[in-house]
Amino acid sequence: MNQFVEQVMLFWSTLVGVIKTFTIFDFIDIVLVSYLVYKGIKLVRETRAEQLVKGIVILAVSYAIASFIHLEMLSFVLTNIFTFGLLAIIVVFQPELRRALEKVGRTKITEIGGFGNSESQLEKGQTWSRPIPQIVEACDRLSNTKTGALVVIERQTKLGDLLPAGTIIDARVSTQLLCNIFYPNSPMHDGAVILREGRVLAAGCFLPSTQKGEYMDKQLGSRHRAAVGMSENSDALILVVSEETGMISVAENGRLERGFNSYSLTQLLQDKLIPKVPEKEKKSRWFGRLKR
Repeated sequence: MNQFVEQVMLFWSTLVGVIKTFTIFDFIDIVLVSYLVYKGIKLVRETRAEQLVKGIVILAVSYAIASFIHLEMLSFVLTNIFTFGLLAIIVVFQPELRRALEKVGRTKITEIGGFGNSESQLEKGQTWSRPIPQIVEACDRLSNTKTGALVVIERQTKLGDLLPAGTIIDARVSTQLLCNIFYPNSPMHDGAVILREGRVLAAGCFLPSTQKGEYMDKQLGSRHRAAVGMSENSDALILVVSEETGMISVAENGRLERGFNSYSLTQLLQDKLIPKVPEKEKKSRWFGRLKR
C-alpha cells in the first residue's frame, strides 16, 4: 500500500513539474503527435490492421500491469513477443503497410496545411467534367444488357505497371468506345479499361486479385474480386458491371459498394473526381479573366 501511495505522489509531483515548465514548443509537440495518432487510426480503420492494433494495445497494457506488479515470467514472455513479433507483423501485413506508405507519399504539403491551388483544382474538374456522363451512360447501357465490364479510373497512384499486359488506346472517353471494348467476344472484353486524366489509356489489362477473397460474398465473380484487389493496391476508383445481374458496383480503398444507378453513380464520380472549389475563389478567378 505504501508503495502505491509513493507511486501516486511521484506521478503527481512529476505532473506539477511538467505543467510548470510547459512551453509553446511542448504544445506544438502534443499537437503533432495527436495528428500522427489520428492519421494512424484513419489508416488502419476497417482493415485487418485494425485488429492487429487492438492486439498490440492489449499486449502493451498486459506488459505494463505485469511490470508494475512484478510478474517476471509474464514480463519476459511479452518482451520476447514484442521483440520477435515485429518481423512477423511486417511480413503478414505487408499489403496494409504498403498502402499506408503510398497514402503518406501521395499527401501534399498543401493538403496537410488545409490549403490548395484552386487553379489546379478547377483544371482537374474540367478534365473529368465531360468524361463522367460518357462513363455513366456506358455503364448504364452495359448494365441493361448484362454485359460485364471493369473500368479503372486512375488517380494519384500511377498504374503503368498494368499496361504491358493490355493494349494502349489513348483516346477520348466515349460511351460508344467503352461499349465496343466490352462487347461480348471482342478481343479486350475480359480485361479492364484504364482511364487516365479523362482519357482511355489502355484496355484488356489484368488486375491483381484481392488478398481477402475468403471474406467476400461467394456470389461475387472474378471482376469484383479483381476490382477490390486493385483498390487495395492503389487509390484508383474501379467500376464493375456484373455479367450475371447487370448490377453496377464501385470499389475503393479495399471496399466494394453495390447497387448504383445512373444518378448515384454520377454523384459519386463528381464527388471523387471533381474537387470542390470555394465559390469565392471561382468568382475571383472569373473576375481575373475579365480584367485581362
